[in-house]
Amino acid sequence: MSTGPAERSWCVVVPHDATGARLARHRLADELTGVVPPVLVADLVAVLAELVGNAVRHADALPGGVVRVAWRLRPTGQGPSVELRVTDGGSGAGPCMRTASPDAADGRGLHIVAGLASGWGVERDGLGQSVWARFDPVPAQRTDLVAAG
Repeated sequence: MSTGPAERSWCVVVPHDATGARLARHRLADELTGVVPPVLVADLVAVLAELVGNAVRHADALPGGVVRVAWRLRPTGQGPSVELRVTDGGSGAGPCMRTASPDAADGRGLHIVAGLASGWGVERDGLGQSVWARFDPVPAQRTDLVAAG
């Protein structure tokens, strides 16, 4: 009998260009589909795309022209918890939420992150900066709504 997912971590390096977000999204979805609820996979993919996209648009690359993407799955009594982390070479100004006009083409990414994740933040070290997003277990009623939809 399975007791649910075991604690696991993944770390992938993707190009610091437009293909990086796509590669990271597909890898995350491949690894976590069937392991965590589908609604959580969808939220993780959306947030990861935003974080990698922001790293590519607004920050320098790590040495080698890459961005490091990591995620950690932790089982809890209420279901799986996941933390995403995107590390880039940093920028002059750190990530900040902006107010976007209704017709703006961008400026909503961190609002999406804040709306889907349980928490998010930025850490800086000698290599650059990491933006992380934490996802607490998905409430049972939310998984039921997705399954019924």
